[in-house]
Formats: sequence, C-alpha cells, structure tokens
Amino acid sequence: MKTLHIFAFITLLGAQTAMSETAPTELATFGGGCFWCVEAVFQQIDGVKSVKSGYAGGETKNPTYKEVCSGRTGHAEVVQVEYDPTLVSYDALLLWFWKAHDPTQLNRQGADSGTQYRSIILYHNDEQKQAAEKSKAEAQKKFSRPVVTEISPMDVFYPAEDYHQDYYSNNKTAGYCNFVISPKLEKLGLKK
Repeated sequence: MKTLHIFAFITLLGAQTAMSETAPTELATFGGGCFWCVEAVFQQIDGVKSVKSGYAGGETKNPTYKEVCSGRTGHAEVVQVEYDPTLVSYDALLLWFWKAHDPTQLNRQGADSGTQYRSIILYHNDEQKQAAEKSKAEAQKKFSRPVVTEISPMDVFYPAEDYHQDYYSNNKTAGYCNFVISPKLEKLGLKK
C-alpha cells in the first residue's frame, strides 16, 4: 500500500513539473542602469525562466553595444525577463525592479552615466502599463526625490551581443562584478 502511495506521489510530482515546464510564460522588460546588474538580480527570482540582456526604447535598428554606449541610438540597456505568471506575478517583478536600482537618478546609475542607463519599464500590454504606473506611484512614497522612471510601450527588443549574456555568472571575478554587482546582490539578500 505504501508503495502505491509513493508511486502516486511521484506521478503527481512529475505531472506538476511537466505542467510548470509547459505553462505559458510572459515577458517583462526593464532597464535600471547596466544590464549586467539587472540581469544578475532577475536571474535569481523564483518563477523567472530566463533573462536576456539587450537594447530597447530607441530608434536605431540592430544597434551594437558600442553604438548604444555612444548615447546616440536612443536605446536603453534593458533585460527581457521571461517568467511563469503562475509562480511570480508582474507586480512582484516590479517590486524587485524598484529594489534593484535607484529610480530617482536621471540617466545614470552610480558611475554609469548616459541615457542608455536610464530607469525604464517597457510594458507589453495594457495590464502591464497600468500595473507599472500604479507601482511607480507606490514607489514614489519611499523616495524623497522624484522617481524619474520612464514607462513606455515595448516596441522592438534587440538582444545584446553574446558576451553580455549571463555576464555575472560567467565573470564573477571581474572588477565590475566584484565592486558593483556582488555588493548589490548582497544588499538585496540574493546569492553572490
């Protein structure tokens, strides 16, 4: 009898795992300074399936990192987060977004300066737009300076070059990772 219960439990567990692997996912797109930092945060959030660094919010088609860094493309460094809404809500992702950077800094985060480092939420539908605007109003209550985060419709996302993907995971001993990303993760209570 116990064997039958264990078999039923294992079967149920397998079915739940298969369901969560095939559950429809949604996209969220955020920019909060250097995409290496933002990517490292969102990769650790339960329910997030993947995080891709890239460029969005500008005019230049198929921009390169060098072009975006010039500040002349209009693009921001962003991450596109694929998540399972049955495991993590868009509202929860917005809370992480506000915690992961200083949304009161205009066109900069720390030493990174320029419009490519602006705080931005690119919404994929009306529900995300409404949630982002509500969340921004709530976030403003926690800051003495104005929140300057741009909320705009998502148009085209251009993935960044391969060496930018999983940057922190692949370069933990690099100076930027040691002095900027690791302390940020520690401050947020995430794994370094």
